Amino acid sequence: MKRIESPQNSLVKHWKKLVNTRKERDKTGEFLVEGAHLAEEALKREGAVLALIFREGTDLPGHWNTENTELIEITPAVEKEITDTEHPQGIYAQCKTPEYGADEMNGWRSLLLVDAVQDPGNIGTMIRTADAAGIDAVLLGKGCADPFAPKTVRSGQGSHFHIPVVRADLNEEIGRLRQAGVPVYGTALEEAFPFDEPGRSDTFALLVGNEGSGVDPELLSQADRRLMIPIRGKAESLNVAVAAGILLYALKS
Repeated sequence: MKRIESPQNSLVKHWKKLVNTRKERDKTGEFLVEGAHLAEEALKREGAVLALIFREGTDLPGHWNTENTELIEITPAVEKEITDTEHPQGIYAQCKTPEYGADEMNGWRSLLLVDAVQDPGNIGTMIRTADAAGIDAVLLGKGCADPFAPKTVRSGQGSHFHIPVVRADLNEEIGRLRQAGVPVYGTALEEAFPFDEPGRSDTFALLVGNEGSGVDPELLSQADRRLMIPIRGKAESLNVAVAAGILLYALKS
């Protein structure tokens, strides 16, 4: 077991960058998760955890399998450099960003496509909801919040380790999906069918868009069908993550 006491340690500086900058996460293909629940979910996925980090005096749960995982004990001074929460639990995991090949992606038959959703909490909630609904994968297009930023990962509540989350060119992916016979449903407020009109299936892609402007018109024009959720009260609109949840459960068999 390794122990790190200095905030100036190079590994501590790396962890801090993983927490604070997308550039570091993208460059290294790594991200840092904080808290016992997220660390436990990461440990359940083979090969996901590069190192398990814990503050001195913190007991790791006895049922965790850490046999092949590097354990690093840190001081409170080091923890201050890497925590992203007001009341840290003292447990962190340095994780490898999952990668997926073309063969795996071609096997996904139910997908959530997300266009330019900027709020990390919304992205994380949609990942969690897609996981709960039994969706095969979540594809994030241009303009989306970083799926591996701390707030996004916390909102996902461990689902990042259960369901593939991939950054993608949605123009290319929609074309590929339609060629493969996967119907694409885009959310819209005009010229749209009721959200439950297509019925339930295991093969579909749901396309949702930006919190303010919705799905990009160019992407929406490629959808096989537009769907809408009726607003029966006085609210102007639904939160995009809530709308995605309603639609996913209406579409997935």
